[in-house]
Amino acid sequence: MSATTGLPQHSARLQDLHLSSVLAATDFSPASDRAVAEAISIARHYGAKLYVLNIVSSLGFSLSGAGAMAVAAEAAWRDMARLEDDLSRSRLLQGVDASFVVRSGCVYEVIEDTVRLEDIDLIVVGTHGRRGMGRLFVGSVAEQVFRNSSCPVLTVGPRMPSGQHNESAAAERPMLFATDFGPASLESLPRAISLANQLGKKLTLLHVLSDVPAPGDRWFTAMDVIKLRDSLKVATTEQLAKLIPPHAALEQEPGYLVEFGEPSQGIVRAATFLHAGMIILGLNQKTHVESASHLPWSSAYDVVCAVQCPVLTLRNH
Repeated sequence: MSATTGLPQHSARLQDLHLSSVLAATDFSPASDRAVAEAISIARHYGAKLYVLNIVSSLGFSLSGAGAMAVAAEAAWRDMARLEDDLSRSRLLQGVDASFVVRSGCVYEVIEDTVRLEDIDLIVVGTHGRRGMGRLFVGSVAEQVFRNSSCPVLTVGPRMPSGQHNESAAAERPMLFATDFGPASLESLPRAISLANQLGKKLTLLHVLSDVPAPGDRWFTAMDVIKLRDSLKVATTEQLAKLIPPHAALEQEPGYLVEFGEPSQGIVRAATFLHAGMIILGLNQKTHVESASHLPWSSAYDVVCAVQCPVLTLRNH
C-alpha cells in the first residue's frame, strides 16, 4: 500500500477494494457506538487495521485555557479506556487489530490529519441527527467530516438499528446508488460497482426526477400525468442502464429505480422500498465546509438522518 495520500489515491484504493485501514470517530454517544460497531465489522471483513479516535474539540475550551483542555483530554482517555475494555469484554474486537487514540483540536481537521498520518482508507462516523434550529447553531460534525474528508466516509444515522452492524444482518440487502447523472455521481459509480462485486450484493441505480404537473394543473388530467410519468420512467431507466459498462461483470443483475419529487425524499423512499443495506452518494467538493454543514436543506445529511442503513459518501473534485 502506498504511503501517499489524497483523493485520487484513496479513490483508487476503494475502487480496488483493498481497504487496509479504517478510522472510527467516537464521542462515546449511542450514535458513535453504532458507528464503531460498523467500523469493527468492516475492519474484520477486510482484515484492516482499525483506529478508534476521540477528539477533544478545541471549540469549547479555547477560551478556558490549557488547563481546561488537559482536564477534558484526561477524561476522554478514561472514557476511551472504558470503551476499549467494553469492546474487548464483548469479544467484538476478536480478530481485529485496533488502536484507540485521543487527540485535541478542530474535529474534522484532526480527522483529516489522522487520515494522512495513518493512511486511512475509510472513515466511519455516527450522527445524532440534529434537525431544525438546533442543527443551525450547532451544525453537524458528521456532515463536516464527509464534506471535508479526502477519503470515503460511511455515516451511520440515528435510525439505523443497533444490531445491523452484524456481518449477517444486512447480507441480503441491496446497495442503492443514487445518481443525478452529474460528474460527482458518475465518478463514484465504478467504486459502487466494485463494492457490490466485492460484497456479492445487488446494485440498484436510482434517479429522482422533478415532480411532473399534478392532475388539474392547467390542462393536465390525471391520465395525462400517469402517461407522462410512465414515459419519463422508461426513458430514465434506459439512461440508467447505459451507465453500467459491459465489462462490469456484476455478480447480480443490477436494478433500476426512478422516483419523483425532492431528491432526498426520493432516495429515502427508494431505500425503504428496497430495504437497502447501504446507500452510496457521490458529493461535489465544497469550499466552505463550515457554512455548508449548517444548511438545513442539505440533501445528503437529510438522507443520513432518515434511513435505516449506512450512507457511503464519496467526495469528488
